[in-house]
Amino acid sequence: ISIIAQWKIYEKAGKPGWAVLIPFYNIIVLLEIVGKPIWWIFLFLIPLVNIVFGIWTTNLLSKSFGKDEAFTIGLILLGFVFYPILGFGSAKYMGPAGQQPELNG
Repeated sequence: ISIIAQWKIYEKAGKPGWAVLIPFYNIIVLLEIVGKPIWWIFLFLIPLVNIVFGIWTTNLLSKSFGKDEAFTIGLILLGFVFYPILGFGSAKYMGPAGQQPELNG
């Protein structure tokens, strides 16, 4: 169910759903969805650092779909429930939450 839910999440974000099936590429696409640079993939290879950045990326995924930190906690602790809610529910992709806002000066 998790893969199917993630497939739907990727499609909602305008990315190919099949990307969830390909190791490493799925993380690259996830980083694009949340608006973080591709080099972040290397941070996921460092023990302990990967936990911090995994939680951060999950929070950005929640925010990219208009959800809050409480939903992020649900994704982390009860992912088998919350990922399908995100994928099959009414949440709309709002754009990458991790992008820096443009400063108009």
